[in-house]
Amino acid sequence: MRYIWQLVKNSFRMQATYRTALLAGLLTNLFFGFLRAAVMLALYQGQTSVNGMSIGTAVSYVAVSQGLIAFLTIFGYFDVMRSVYSGDVAADLIRPASLFTTWMGRDIGRSIVNLIVRGVLLMAIFSFFFDVVLPTSLLQWVWIGFSLLLAWGISFCWRFLVNLASFWTPDATGVGRMAFALSQLMCGFILPLRLLPDWFTHLANFTPFPSMMNSPVEIYLGILNGSQLFSAIFAQVLWLGLLYVVCRVVLAAGIKKLVIQGG
Repeated sequence: MRYIWQLVKNSFRMQATYRTALLAGLLTNLFFGFLRAAVMLALYQGQTSVNGMSIGTAVSYVAVSQGLIAFLTIFGYFDVMRSVYSGDVAADLIRPASLFTTWMGRDIGRSIVNLIVRGVLLMAIFSFFFDVVLPTSLLQWVWIGFSLLLAWGISFCWRFLVNLASFWTPDATGVGRMAFALSQLMCGFILPLRLLPDWFTHLANFTPFPSMMNSPVEIYLGILNGSQLFSAIFAQVLWLGLLYVVCRVVLAAGIKKLVIQGG
């Protein structure tokens, strides 16, 4: 446990050190957030509500989803993949924790910094230009926090699983790009799932991706409550457990193959 805590602290400090990069990322997210909000306003064409989502809620959805980009690393990453191709994975394999746990510790520290700087701060700035919806009760904040934690776990497992393709191919970058593009579309980042055709929403609900972003954002906005909220949380827990097991199984097979190939 001490080892994991140290990884989290080191990752936090490293991410917080690059202040210029954090500021650049914040400004980039703000620019595209304003652009997405403008597109959303144009899509509504003066209508006050579409499929139960008001124009104000839709703009707030854009703000929250933009704020979660870096926290959930929604565009994916290839760090694990690079460590396999460079051979650095050998050093990680002899650490006092599994490869999965080691990378999870690194990801936690980075994500916390991104949630504060590129999440909370972005929402604060966004609220000066638009009427951003805010949770109305302490209990709702509790559910938001729990849902975000589960969403981060699902996102990490998905990204880690995609990176494990590097154990079987000399260049899995293309696989990663396709996988992350798919998750961006089906998690509700490009557009809220409620504004997409019903058949697509039903299809997305058979995947873990809505639990990665759409569910926590809708909980934040108060769209999900009562039985719908509990169903969303249950789905998140279920997908997190399933993805964790799949990651462990695939990782064990990948390490075995890596050893057979001579490391």
